[in-house]
Amino acid sequence: MKSWILALLLLFPALAGADCQIRGTGDLGVIIERASGSLQVVDTSHHEAIFHVAGLGDLSHASVVYSRDERYAYVFGRDGGLTKVDLLCGRIVKRILQGGNSIGGAISQNGRLVAVSNYEPGGVKVFSTDDLSLVADIPATPFKDKHSKTVGLVDAPGERFVFSLYDTGEIWLLEMKDPAHPKVTKFTGIGRLPYDGLITPDGRYYIAGLFGEDGLALLDLWQPEKGVRRILDHYGKGEQKLPVYKMPHLEGWAIAGNRAFFPAVGRHEVLVMDMESWKLVGRIPVHGQPVFVMARPDGRQLWVNFAFPNNDKVQVIDSENLKIIKTLDTGKGTLHMEFTPRGEEVWISVRDRDQVQVYDTDNQTLKATLPAKKPSGIFFTNRAHRTGL
Repeated sequence: MKSWILALLLLFPALAGADCQIRGTGDLGVIIERASGSLQVVDTSHHEAIFHVAGLGDLSHASVVYSRDERYAYVFGRDGGLTKVDLLCGRIVKRILQGGNSIGGAISQNGRLVAVSNYEPGGVKVFSTDDLSLVADIPATPFKDKHSKTVGLVDAPGERFVFSLYDTGEIWLLEMKDPAHPKVTKFTGIGRLPYDGLITPDGRYYIAGLFGEDGLALLDLWQPEKGVRRILDHYGKGEQKLPVYKMPHLEGWAIAGNRAFFPAVGRHEVLVMDMESWKLVGRIPVHGQPVFVMARPDGRQLWVNFAFPNNDKVQVIDSENLKIIKTLDTGKGTLHMEFTPRGEEVWISVRDRDQVQVYDTDNQTLKATLPAKKPSGIFFTNRAHRTGL
């Protein structure tokens, strides 16, 4: 931008758009307000909201991805809504209803495509990030007249997306190098009721959790021709599952060193897996059924929150000795956690207190609180540069 144009914008902000800010976006993020269908755009350096954006529909199970320049947030709503939000202007750029019931999405490696996974009518739709025009429609119909919910949608290197079919036990690999001619590779028989999926930070392994049986399904994206293998098969053999009030989120799993930490379905445990052998090497008893097991960016700590009725606390685990460092009484309805990019803070949404709590991760003390209407998901812009988020 020429210097005289920048000077005009600084003197007359209206030229850049009413109430738009001229600033970097690296320390911004959004907080979802699930009950009111709104979000806050927040400044993480100053612990404050800078915009409030309403009119985003049903956000009872919302998630967010970012454009590669970190200016735009793409919000996936439970009502099938896909909304593009301008963080610097605090307003909706465009909103479409692309399905009847959606639960998440992903943005492509080059930032040009945004994909949405749907419960109803099933399948995955891919849109242009520029204007939200439809690029591809991939119905999840593995059998005649059989539609499946799609879950665990993530981006992968090579302009690919990976997702699981809940009803039919499959993983599909969608290549979008040529958007006009999508290529789908299908892996069947992976196990019963895959409920969520994740991809390792290096983009190599896609792992689907199974709700219908104990175990995980692993696909090596470097060698997809080898098919899907089962790992941690029957990890709960001989044990009785507890009622599951909220499904664990595998996207929030943790990696520290050569070990992975993830929530056990229907158990008050965090499971520890060796990532070289893909075998179970430990179990950590915790306060309740884990929902998110998240590693501080340096991998030194694990922060865990829990499903109802134990959703009033967060526990911090030392990733080296697997001991609980601290149990925080955050309050009922503790739903989501997000670390600042380098991990000095973690932001925690507490729905029933209508607030977001900010903790110092070094000493686990409360630094600040922000008011929010029934907050749930918290998403910071550094996600724009991380595979699978």
